[in-house]
Amino acid sequence: MKSDGIDAWGILTVLCAAAVAAPLIGLPLSFAVAPGGLSEFSGLVPEAVAATAVLLGGVGAGTLLVGTALAALVTFCDFPGRGWIEWALVLPLAMPGYVFTLFALGLDVPGIRSPLGAVVVFTLVLYPYVYLLARAAFLAQSRTLLEAARGLGLSRRVAIARVGLPLARPAILGGVALALMEALADFGTVNLLGVRTFTDAIYRVWFIAFDRDAAMQLATLLVSVTLTLVVLERLARGRARYQQLAARGDVPPPMPLTGAAAVAAVIGPLALVAVVVAAPLAQLAVWSVESIRDGLLSPEFGTAVGNSVLLASMSAVLIPLAAVVLAYGARASRSGLAAASARTATIGYGLPGSVVAVAVIVPLGWIERRIDGIAGTGLLLTGTVIGLFYAYFLRFLALAWGAVEAGIVRIPRQLDEAARGLGADRLDVLARVHVPLIHAGLATAALLVFVEVMKELPATLLLRPLGGDTLAIAVWQATTESLFETAALPALLIVLVGLLPVAVMIRLSGRRGAELEAAQVAGAWAEELEGPEEREVRSGAPIVRA
Repeated sequence: MKSDGIDAWGILTVLCAAAVAAPLIGLPLSFAVAPGGLSEFSGLVPEAVAATAVLLGGVGAGTLLVGTALAALVTFCDFPGRGWIEWALVLPLAMPGYVFTLFALGLDVPGIRSPLGAVVVFTLVLYPYVYLLARAAFLAQSRTLLEAARGLGLSRRVAIARVGLPLARPAILGGVALALMEALADFGTVNLLGVRTFTDAIYRVWFIAFDRDAAMQLATLLVSVTLTLVVLERLARGRARYQQLAARGDVPPPMPLTGAAAVAAVIGPLALVAVVVAAPLAQLAVWSVESIRDGLLSPEFGTAVGNSVLLASMSAVLIPLAAVVLAYGARASRSGLAAASARTATIGYGLPGSVVAVAVIVPLGWIERRIDGIAGTGLLLTGTVIGLFYAYFLRFLALAWGAVEAGIVRIPRQLDEAARGLGADRLDVLARVHVPLIHAGLATAALLVFVEVMKELPATLLLRPLGGDTLAIAVWQATTESLFETAALPALLIVLVGLLPVAVMIRLSGRRGAELEAAQVAGAWAEELEGPEEREVRSGAPIVRA
């Protein structure tokens, strides 16, 4: 078979990718099917556009400043405790926005129920995206370039500002884009704070007005905002990515800080971590004890725990397996169509959960009606966890793909050829050669998917079957009713689970291997935003996100 042809594995890859990505096609078609769908909700669109614009501008500026400043501090400066402070700054990744919002509302923080309050919350919990990518870029730079700038008469600070920051611009902008996409995807935070963004509008149109056509059209507009954000980020990078090739070398030596500067360098990051992680955990623990002592825990708490663990566990098995099929199918077939199809199947991570839910409900409903007409099965797809798993596949396949593909591309093709020469078929090669070699990537993929499903709110809220409430839904429902003690224990469990991948990342990451391992920390989401040119510059496994 020719190398550019497509075999059975390639066909399987294309079919799997089509099954995952096809629902998104129905979103823009909603304008043709129901051209007047948004006429009843015309007032929602300007409100959603204004709120989303404010959120994007504020969160973009906030995460850019905080994340870049902290990355520069721990990379270019030396101060007491830097070795563990630089990883403590990653801990806010484990704090979902809606859990931090629960903490802030419970303490009645002034002004929190406002667009500015939402910007502050998102900045505090999302800055690690920028911090991790900027730190990886700074550590990948060569001391030769900075020393050359110093030789031209620039001070160290000016050299960092005029040389170090421009070289890190692609990574920094990638981190900002990731933070903004997370802010766009969030439902719980904006809903609890009363900020009427697109995700909140989709929920109101679907659950309150029961208008799926209008919800699909709002989802299409939100997808347009997301895609525009990605395009703008790529344009803002320009050709800066090529400059990184000349920047690899020894890590620049840090500049020792003394006196007040050293004290500020220690107190500032510690205070930030205390506010974002330590204080909420402590308060949630107190509220949890009070809720158990006073009998305030919801009667459905046990059911929510069981549902969350079951959904997360099954997703952690099924989604990485699908990623293996896609990644190996693209590799085995050596077909450009198969490779493009596999990449297309991973676009769901950049989409909000509410958009994914709206996208899958319509095709599933159409199929369900046909099956019901033949076999009388009722709500077989949309009334069970099947529809929810479908949404999880679309939403989180990119996470598993990043971990799996990073391992598969490192396996020499000579191993495949040797196994085939010994009589093994493609399935044997996958099972007996590839899977054992990528077991670490599979474990990472399973952990990432497990954590993401545990905390996923909008897709679960919109697609859950009757009695299918999860911990995330329990937190949101109790918080909307100001039952902060009731919401505390579910929220605490979500955060503790979210700390697992962060702890693994910190344990596996070392400063001397920073260029490689920080890139591994930062890889899966950034890779979804990159083109082939950037992936030639750096390779890595997925970021550990919670």
